[in-house]
Amino acid sequence: MIETFATGETQELLNQLNVLLEQELRCQPKISGLKIIESAHDNGLRMTASLRDFEVKDLLSLIQFFGFSTETFSLTVNFLDRFLSKMKVQPKHLGCVGLSCFYLAVKATEEERNIPLATDLIRISQYRFTVSDLMRMEEILLEKLCRKVKTTTALHFLQHYHSILHDSLSFERKKHLNLERLEAQLKACHCRIVLSKAKPSVLALSIMVLEAEDKKLLELMDIIEYLRIHLKLNSKELSFWKELVSKCLSEYSSSKCSKPNVQKLKWIVSGRTACQLKHSYYRIAHLPTIPETVS
Repeated sequence: MIETFATGETQELLNQLNVLLEQELRCQPKISGLKIIESAHDNGLRMTASLRDFEVKDLLSLIQFFGFSTETFSLTVNFLDRFLSKMKVQPKHLGCVGLSCFYLAVKATEEERNIPLATDLIRISQYRFTVSDLMRMEEILLEKLCRKVKTTTALHFLQHYHSILHDSLSFERKKHLNLERLEAQLKACHCRIVLSKAKPSVLALSIMVLEAEDKKLLELMDIIEYLRIHLKLNSKELSFWKELVSKCLSEYSSSKCSKPNVQKLKWIVSGRTACQLKHSYYRIAHLPTIPETVS
């Protein structure tokens, strides 16, 4: 059992994990609502899985453009899926909903000096709605989300699992369990609505198991097994989600998969537009096209 390996710090992380487990179900999408979106036909009038996934990729492009954190992206996707699973959103309104989710998440997680102006955000995104439209949608979102903008996401579990497992590796082996790579894989998973139906704790553990297997970190398997039991997760369910995550990551890393297009945003920001934007938007010297490559 993990107690054999646990340090005082690790035990504290386990206590924090228990708190996260208590919180995770309070602010998650309605599974029935997500299933309705998955089953919808693309007739231009109803929300579909492909429209949702395309919107999330656009939002990831914005995250990359501004240099925002994985936490901001995970929270954005959480807001979007919770709203879409409750409300019948028409495709023509999806852009306003998505950008409002993004703006709410940014204001909840990023430093105030890095928060873009609403006018700049709309200009960069090339949407036709107004700042007033964005603010009205933000208020609707807050109402439907019951004002709960601080929520437990898969990222929180992934970070905790990493801390627990990383502490159990030898110094030479620690480099093989890279948190940045794990976060990149989580971002890819967020781009698939099917994985939004998994509990955050289960999605994060599935990513962690696949990474441990891929890197041949066999010394972690006993601790991972303990975590599975701690989550009250049966082996069959974990295998089910692990297979879906593996399929998602394989597809995402293939050349046929469309990736978030940061270059498109860089073209949008012309020299004249750039002069009107806050200087902090350019605090990163290089904007990689696909930093979340998992291969």
